[in-house]
Amino acid sequence: MALDKGMNVLVVDDYKTMVRIVRSLLEQLGFRNIDDACDGPTALDMIRHKEYGLILSDWNMSPMTGYELLKTVRADPANAKTPFVMVTAEAKAENVVAARQAGVNNYIIKPFTLAVLKQKLTTVFGEF
Repeated sequence: MALDKGMNVLVVDDYKTMVRIVRSLLEQLGFRNIDDACDGPTALDMIRHKEYGLILSDWNMSPMTGYELLKTVRADPANAKTPFVMVTAEAKAENVVAARQAGVNNYIIKPFTLAVLKQKLTTVFGEF
């Protein structure tokens, strides 16, 4: 899968500071078109109205978890193949397994560095 740093990226997290951190890291990697959503329902509305090349979502949100968002995105044929990376403080093995089974492309444990984000995205897209 080719990496287009001009593609639309969606960051979904209910914690504004985390959104700013992830956005800053993505910008340092060269991404320019970054949107954000504060919860799953808002993210779904955005996904239905705009094409995204990458979704990075927190796991622990309400009223819809990142896991529920992932399953909903994967169930929609228009977005089923969109790269989806879970970004979470949850390191529980059962969560990682559940996310993999639901079709997540990668899983990042908070806190993380620019190098970790780059490595995880390289796994999804290939070399930068």
